[in-house]
Amino acid sequence: MAARSSRLRWTSLAGAVALTGLLALYVWLVATRATALVRTGEPVGVGLGIAFWILPPLVIWLVAREWRLAIDVQRMADELAAADELPVDDLPRSPGGRIDRAAAREAFEPARELAEAEPDDWRSWYHLAFAYDAAGDRRRARESLRTASRLHKA
Repeated sequence: MAARSSRLRWTSLAGAVALTGLLALYVWLVATRATALVRTGEPVGVGLGIAFWILPPLVIWLVAREWRLAIDVQRMADELAAADELPVDDLPRSPGGRIDRAAAREAFEPARELAEAEPDDWRSWYHLAFAYDAAGDRRRARESLRTASRLHKA
């Protein structure tokens, strides 16, 4: 089981690095095209070039932010795994693999109550994030992971 988990982690990491590399290539191409547009001297070209220069730093910042979160989430998961406290995905699923929404909502309540009872404990926010994810609320799941990460670093 540990070998499979390790292999899956490395495969996931390799995929993330490859996609980040492709994104870096895309950012570089956008930056070079933006420079070419600015060098035309035409007002429309200069305007578009300046607008396109905004994209590369924004993309780099967003990707760096996601990598930092991913690294911290993995650290939190490692700590929880060592303490045998990782969230367990045992919710019933449809034949297509989708989580039963009613069961997800039912499982969500204890996680929410724990986070409300212990708002300064990163573990409760980590568990809440995965409860949100199971319930289909990805935006709140990411917010909860960011809160857990902030508390974990503190």
